[in-house]
Amino acid sequence: MSSTTPPSTRPDRLNPPEVEEVLPWRSMLSLGLQHVLVIYAGLVAVPLILGSALGLDNSEVVILINCNLIIGGLATVLQTIGIWRFGSRLPLIQGASFIALAPMLLIGEDYGIRYIFGSVIAAGVLGMILAPFFSRLLRFFPRVVIGCLITIVGISLMPTAAGWFGGGEDADDFGATKYLILGTVTVLVTVIGYVVFTGLLASLSVLIGMVVGTMVALAMGLTDFSGVADADWIGISAPLHFGSPQFSLSPILVMTLALIVIMAETTGNSLAIGRMIKAPITRRRLSDTFRGEGFAAVVSGFFNGFPLNAFSQNTGLIAMTKVRSRFVVTVAGVIMVLMGLVPKLGAVIAAIPPSVLGGSAIIMFGMTTAAGIQELARVKYEGTNNALIVAVSLSVGVLPMASPELFGHFSGTARLVLDSGIFLCAICAVVLNLILNRKSTDND
Repeated sequence: MSSTTPPSTRPDRLNPPEVEEVLPWRSMLSLGLQHVLVIYAGLVAVPLILGSALGLDNSEVVILINCNLIIGGLATVLQTIGIWRFGSRLPLIQGASFIALAPMLLIGEDYGIRYIFGSVIAAGVLGMILAPFFSRLLRFFPRVVIGCLITIVGISLMPTAAGWFGGGEDADDFGATKYLILGTVTVLVTVIGYVVFTGLLASLSVLIGMVVGTMVALAMGLTDFSGVADADWIGISAPLHFGSPQFSLSPILVMTLALIVIMAETTGNSLAIGRMIKAPITRRRLSDTFRGEGFAAVVSGFFNGFPLNAFSQNTGLIAMTKVRSRFVVTVAGVIMVLMGLVPKLGAVIAAIPPSVLGGSAIIMFGMTTAAGIQELARVKYEGTNNALIVAVSLSVGVLPMASPELFGHFSGTARLVLDSGIFLCAICAVVLNLILNRKSTDND
């Protein structure tokens, strides 16, 4: 990760000419839009799922969707352009993080949505402080630990996917055949689209599945788009729409852990993109990247938004198109901001039925789990204790999901921490790795 390049060298001066190229505006616009379309389903899924799970009405869910689009777009512009020591100056696209979804659901259900925003702000501040030191902390997060964490993140989100697949847990006829059929149709269309199509259409398979599923729901009378007509074409939500952020140690602790995992994932994406575009990833560049994400989280908490991370779909698109210009992704960020200023578009998304969302969530959360498994497949097991670390960490992480009342006798901070499978998995993986692999020279 380190480089022989002097740490004072600005990251953009290390970029090859292709990364600094400014293309004709029509090419920039079409290529930037393609980046947004590829990740759009992921961009709106987190606010859509969280808002619905916390029982917010459609208008409030629309606010969350639009705010996260705007914040994600602004964070993307910051990462690609760079301002002083904030931003990587790489073609990194930012959006609401799936890794933070499970902790936010936990905080929201136990404390309320204002504590989510408070914990996001506090974690963002800590992220900016930790940015220069995180490359040194990475030794506590080798591949075996990161693989366990990403895997447990995907697994921990599955109960939410199941709840929506059955029509929403607040539905009187939860699990009715009509909901299961609708969710299954969404899954099948998504899978078929991914297998049959190639290139951009394959990347849009989740979005295609959601569109087809929603059309089927409309035909079955299972969705209502009446709220779309009432939504404004142009508008922006005021900061602190849900009230002033609230701060508590336990939610901050859980969110900070999520942000550390996000930083680890961002490191992986940065290294992958760096190799792809032939740009060196120095410690300074990583620090600037983390500092940009931390600052974005602070702003996001005040503007009804969530933590952000670099979307890995963007990495795949760069590999497919061979377009390396960071300014193309800057244009993508601007497009995201403009889309977030259209409440009517958010109202359309908020009208997607829970079963359709559940079908898409099964795919997306499953892909998160698969990414963790792929990471674990690269772990060195022979001559190490990594198999034991994986076995214990994942098993302990699953406990709160397998038996939600297991830690029911605890309360307050202890209950929130113990109910977080991600937190338990992280603690086990880090501690066991330090103890069991302390003599290993390569515990990956």
